[in-house]
Amino acid sequence: MSGGGGGAEPAPEPAPEPEPENSTLLDEGPTAFLEPPARYDEQRAGSGSAADNSWSSVRAVRNRPPRQAALQLRRLDPWSALKLGLVLAVVLFFIWLVAVGVLYGALDGMGVWDRLNGTYADLVSGDTPTGSPLISAGRVFGFAAVIGAINSLLFAVAVTVGAFVYNVSADLVGGIEVTLSERD
Repeated sequence: MSGGGGGAEPAPEPAPEPEPENSTLLDEGPTAFLEPPARYDEQRAGSGSAADNSWSSVRAVRNRPPRQAALQLRRLDPWSALKLGLVLAVVLFFIWLVAVGVLYGALDGMGVWDRLNGTYADLVSGDTPTGSPLISAGRVFGFAAVIGAINSLLFAVAVTVGAFVYNVSADLVGGIEVTLSERD
């Protein structure tokens, strides 16, 4: 079955017009002109024209109450909870170190560490002074760093386990109900 049927051949497509040298993709699309929205009262009454409205005369008037949606938080992703927990743990670790530094500096300024180190030296060594003090900045910050690192790790693990526990309990009872609303 070749050739018979007498069908007309499709017309050849016209050649594309050459583009100007300084054209961009933005010039090719249709242009949309935005008009300011009419006020709610004017839309209901059908009065007024688009020419009467200008951006300066439009005011945000809402005659309806804000929309609300009641949603349930059904699942927390444990991986995203772990990532957020790690970020918060690092921030809390640095806050912990700054707080320890401020407290150490305040107590050092009042002479508390000198008195404690002197009392310790008197109790332990008697007449012969020891080489290193009991409480120093290095020991305090080292101890604080170890405690802060352990707390950071425990915090991140607790947040992740909390996400798992929430998911299991939300499957049983339905999760937390949240009501979202538009601003007034």
